[in-house]
Amino acid sequence: MPKRLISSLNSSLERWLPEKRLFLRSDDATRFLRLRPLTQLGCLMGGTVMFGWTLFASSVLVIDAISSGSNEEQMVQAHAAFEERLAQLSSERDARAAEALATQNRFTAALQQVSEMQSQLLASEKKRSELETGLQTIQSSLRQAISERNDAEEQIRMTDGNDATNHARDEEIAAALDILSGELRDTAKARGEAERSAEVALKTAEELRIERDQIVTRNDEILNQLENAVTVSVKPLDDVFRSVGMDPDEVLEAIRKGYSGQGGPLNPISYSTSGNAALKQSETKAKQIVVTLDEMNTYRIAIEKLPLAMPLKTSYRLTSGFGRRWGRMHSGIDMAGPTGTAVYATADGVVNFAGQQSGYGNLIKISHELGTETRFGHLSRIRVKQGQRVSQGDLIGDMGSTGRSTGPHLHYEVRMNGRAVDPMSFIKAANNVF
Repeated sequence: MPKRLISSLNSSLERWLPEKRLFLRSDDATRFLRLRPLTQLGCLMGGTVMFGWTLFASSVLVIDAISSGSNEEQMVQAHAAFEERLAQLSSERDARAAEALATQNRFTAALQQVSEMQSQLLASEKKRSELETGLQTIQSSLRQAISERNDAEEQIRMTDGNDATNHARDEEIAAALDILSGELRDTAKARGEAERSAEVALKTAEELRIERDQIVTRNDEILNQLENAVTVSVKPLDDVFRSVGMDPDEVLEAIRKGYSGQGGPLNPISYSTSGNAALKQSETKAKQIVVTLDEMNTYRIAIEKLPLAMPLKTSYRLTSGFGRRWGRMHSGIDMAGPTGTAVYATADGVVNFAGQQSGYGNLIKISHELGTETRFGHLSRIRVKQGQRVSQGDLIGDMGSTGRSTGPHLHYEVRMNGRAVDPMSFIKAANNVF
């Protein structure tokens, strides 16, 4: 039955794939191979499958290379844009704070001027009151003098006394009345000018108060935007440490211990306390933003010390992940590529081992801060020495297949306080933040 089926298929395919013979000649004999239609069809299908697989694998490698480069560019651009936006918000906040302070100073000066005007007005009122009292006294004296003059005239008429003496006394009284009238006119004029100056000063103070309130409102809006920006920016940084199994509070405390220097002269600061409750509220919010920015900067310092970068900058194939493999624990990830592919440090640190180790082959161990360590195994060449300090992105070795290995690849490990953790958690955390 199978022979009959094969013969039937060959007969059906004879039209498109006629039978062919391949002759093999030697010195003493000639032989040939019969290529039936079914055999030719199998060879064509096998060649087509191999060609399709080659196209598919090449496409995957090209897509991986393109996506790897675009992700790195997006990380750099996003980080630069974030830093630029923070710098803009900080400069705008400082400018608004300076405007508010200048307006507050002008408002205080206007209030002081109003106070001086009011003091002058009170002094003028007091002087006017004294002059009125003096005028009443003089008028009383004048009335008494007039009465006495009338009495004297009566006596003079009765006694026919000296008229020249009475005339001189009348002139003295008239001169005193003229002087008193001039003083009263000057006092009334000064009082009017003081009232007008006080009205102008009050109007100026009201305009400055309105301008100050507008600046304070604008400053409060900027502070709210800045507060929202830094709050949103801190959460992904906090998630980075939680995703890799680290306590963010302990990380921040460790960084602050290493960056705790202070100094400089202490100069007294004077504050105006007249009507600046809104400024005090803005100042409190600004101080909170400064605290959040300090926390964010501390996170940034901590992130720079974590191994978040990629050890390879070219295309690779992830051949084995972190976890149990073949019944044993695989403490890192395997990234396959051509022999000699450059391997880079993923964070700043110190090389504490560079040499041969069983199973790892050529191995490099780098100690980083915050209790982390990275390992790079199966290298074909080691480019650093024990005790050497390296920075993130420094070339440390070449990919190879030394030690227990089935082909050229990089065995990459991350350890925290001696315990192996999944390196992909660090790489994914960096992608989520940047």
